[in-house]
Amino acid sequence: MKIRNLVEQRRSDWVELENLCTKLSGRKSQLGPNEAIRFAELYRNACADLSLAEAWQLPPSTVDYLHTLVARSHNRLYRSHGFDLRHWLELAFIDTPRKIFAEPAIHIVTLMFWGLSLLSGYLAWDQQMWPDFAEQVVGTDTLEMMEKMYVEFDNQSGTGNQPANTGGGRSMGANFSMAGFYIRHNAGIGLECFASMVLILPGFVTLAYNAVFLGAIDGYMLRPELGAAGINFRNFTTAHGPFELTAIILSAGAGLKIGLGWFWTRGRRRLDSVMIAGRESLPIAICATVLFIMAAMIEGFVSPLPEYILPWWLKGLVALVSSTMLMFYFVVLGFPWKRQ
Repeated sequence: MKIRNLVEQRRSDWVELENLCTKLSGRKSQLGPNEAIRFAELYRNACADLSLAEAWQLPPSTVDYLHTLVARSHNRLYRSHGFDLRHWLELAFIDTPRKIFAEPAIHIVTLMFWGLSLLSGYLAWDQQMWPDFAEQVVGTDTLEMMEKMYVEFDNQSGTGNQPANTGGGRSMGANFSMAGFYIRHNAGIGLECFASMVLILPGFVTLAYNAVFLGAIDGYMLRPELGAAGINFRNFTTAHGPFELTAIILSAGAGLKIGLGWFWTRGRRRLDSVMIAGRESLPIAICATVLFIMAAMIEGFVSPLPEYILPWWLKGLVALVSSTMLMFYFVVLGFPWKRQ
């Protein structure tokens, strides 16, 4: 009789749990705060009741009922949400660009990278202010190697005004192979920037070095006296530059956000602060990955096209379109037009 009375006392809770499960059966249905707390409590009690029912060897109908109720409650509690196109579009084109636009870590990295890169490029290009700047930063041997490489690049890939012996440009198979190489190479650069920026100080040193180094190479290779080497360098690097450089900045910014989470806790425990910063930096890292892939595709299929197939002004148009897309996504979509 005691077991029967206990089952009858618990049955009202089971019915309440069933009703909450029914309420959660809809695709977008949700529970209020109090209902969610009550649901969790009833679910735990139902699990305990099932264990007791099996231990006390209650009637099979009761045990089966509790099995079904617990399984149904578990599925409602840990249910997976179906693909919601509207939700993903809002996440990709509203939430993410706004978070990136407002992220201080991105602002710091952007100003630092472009400031040092442009200054370094000007000093390497202008031979009056600091005549040996490029040689001191990059090294004479490296600069001579790059000059030779881009002079030979004219004949190897058909980037000049006349077709090369191979018929001009690389084969489609070679383009796919090089695109894969660029994806792997760019991903390595992104991971280096991300990982070093988590440690903050080493990240700033690494980012500053890369900015100055890349700027010095660009400035030196664009000197007018380099002739064919400079023209080929310009023809090859113009199209994929916007996506690649922006991806580097985003990778460093994502790492810096996690690093700052260790020091700027906002009253949280350090571990919790870092974990939250890691979750918030994930969309930034995903954007960087997408841009690295897009840059590699352009670098593999568009950048090596010879001048007589795709003139430099068309590659410049690709860069302009790429830059416009980046500005639209990160600035126009990212700007908080509707303030709360």
